[in-house]
Amino acid sequence: MVLQRNIVGNNRKQPPLLCFISLIRHSISLSSSNEKSPKKNGISSSAAAAAAAAGGVFVIRRNSYRYRYHQHSHRRLFLPLLFGLLVVVVFFFFSFLSLPISDRHHNIQADDFVDVHNKSGSVSLRRDLWSTSSSGYYYGCSNASNRFLSANEKTIPERYLLISTSGGLNQQRTGITDAVVAAYILNATLIVPNLDQKSYWKDASDFGDIFDVDWFTSFLSNDVKILKQLPMVGGKVVTPVRTRVPRKASPKYYLNRILPLIKKKHAVQLTKFDYRLSNNLETDLQKLRCRVNYHALRFTDPIAEMGRKLVERMRLRSEHFIALHLRFEPDMLAFSGCDYGGGEKERRELGAIRRRWKTLHKSNPAKQRRQGKCPLTPEEVGLMLRALGYNSNVHIYVASGEVYGGEETLAPLRELFPNFHSKDTLASLEELAPFTPYSARMAALDFIVSDKSDVFVTNNNGNMARILAGRRRYYGHKPTIRPNAKKISRLFLNQNNMTWEGFASGIRTHQVGFMGEPNEVKLGRGEFHENPLSCICETSDIQDNSPIYQKGKQYNTIGSDLGEINDYQNFEDEQELADQEDIDSENNLRERELPRGIDKDPGIMLASDHPELEELLSD
Repeated sequence: MVLQRNIVGNNRKQPPLLCFISLIRHSISLSSSNEKSPKKNGISSSAAAAAAAAGGVFVIRRNSYRYRYHQHSHRRLFLPLLFGLLVVVVFFFFSFLSLPISDRHHNIQADDFVDVHNKSGSVSLRRDLWSTSSSGYYYGCSNASNRFLSANEKTIPERYLLISTSGGLNQQRTGITDAVVAAYILNATLIVPNLDQKSYWKDASDFGDIFDVDWFTSFLSNDVKILKQLPMVGGKVVTPVRTRVPRKASPKYYLNRILPLIKKKHAVQLTKFDYRLSNNLETDLQKLRCRVNYHALRFTDPIAEMGRKLVERMRLRSEHFIALHLRFEPDMLAFSGCDYGGGEKERRELGAIRRRWKTLHKSNPAKQRRQGKCPLTPEEVGLMLRALGYNSNVHIYVASGEVYGGEETLAPLRELFPNFHSKDTLASLEELAPFTPYSARMAALDFIVSDKSDVFVTNNNGNMARILAGRRRYYGHKPTIRPNAKKISRLFLNQNNMTWEGFASGIRTHQVGFMGEPNEVKLGRGEFHENPLSCICETSDIQDNSPIYQKGKQYNTIGSDLGEINDYQNFEDEQELADQEDIDSENNLRERELPRGIDKDPGIMLASDHPELEELLSD
């Protein structure tokens, strides 16, 4: 007579933990059977465990002959049973490691993360998670040198510079910063900038509605003379000449092209003023940029007070928190030409949006992702953070606009990080009412919380991410995580064929150089607003207090991925590729003549084929 019992099937159908429990139950039952019917069982429990560990079918056979019962048989069974259980434990451990990421990442616990991270050979998690190494040896330094002339010494009467900013709040912030420097270069008085009220963002706010205008003018009074409105010249109202400068224009361009206009017309207004000044300037001009961006541009009291309340409410919930700037709007995704896993419905919806811009090239989602040009999805951001060691107890503040797919898209991120907050969950409708109609003021609230967060992370390296990255370096190198999209995208594509340990190790490896450490260096076309090295000094514990780059010392280039940083650019860069290096070529600039129609844009201005897109992508 043969009795067959399948106690362990294919581990894909039956989880290893369930197999383990079933085997224990069967072993207990088998042991009990041995005691009650000692002469019926002819196979040891060690054989059962071995068969179960092999994932096969365990067969119990009742033999035609009888074994002689021994009163100490249960002692003989104990050691084989123990051995069998150990084999099963080993089986369970390796089966768990072999599960794909998609089956496991929602159930990872904090302790597992600490163990996994430490096994990779990294330093203490407690120190890494919420601070950067050696940050205490660096500080922001933006005071002018003795060679820097004051506004009283430099400003020439009846020279006025006006600018009109462009884009969202943070792109306008770069324009305001560069406008102050441009006025200094031209020996001109700056008129308080006009903010963009007509673009995609449709915000009617004036400068004084967002920034403290009195503080702005007084703080910079030693650097540049600033007036709130254009005065009369010679008793007459002056109509400024409207023109535009190219992206990344050098100081010599301003002296050769704009200065003659100011001398002749007394007032010049530069339109769409964003990134219109060279990235590389002499040290004193870079320090002036820092004084404007990190000190003079202070939010109005209502915005600052509401922002302070949001930060306090996050602190009441947790000692530390992460701020995530999430850009996942339908228009942005459509422009990217990437595949975000939504199937035919996604392709149909985003394709319809994309067809609004008829001159866009045909999308190649696979190529875009390989090149690191696809913003991370909310789930991918969550997986990246978990791989870096942040567990499910961490509180996250999410700064975002409209998210394509709504709550369904956010659900995986919420599952990974249940402590999910936004200004809408932290404040009442009544509290937010003064800010809700104005996109720039709402963005300012997100800016404040993100700036004060312990860790800042973005899914797309746009203007807000760049400005905050530079600011967080200046004020202590607080952890700022920018995805190395080109490299980690490969991990996401292969995640179902990887163990969690392998995936997490890959994320940590590729993110070296993208975490906001003091010893990071950005090669190539790095934006000064993101990496203000001229304004970061070392303490006396290391060297004399002078800018890092001025001492000829570069940050350590740890890891092989640092050279790849330029592969992850925000989508605005697609609009700028044609006017980077040639604009800074002084020979080219000198050879060209001023356009005859001085009321029109200069002929060398790069005209965007998609102004609506440029506005949309300029957060």
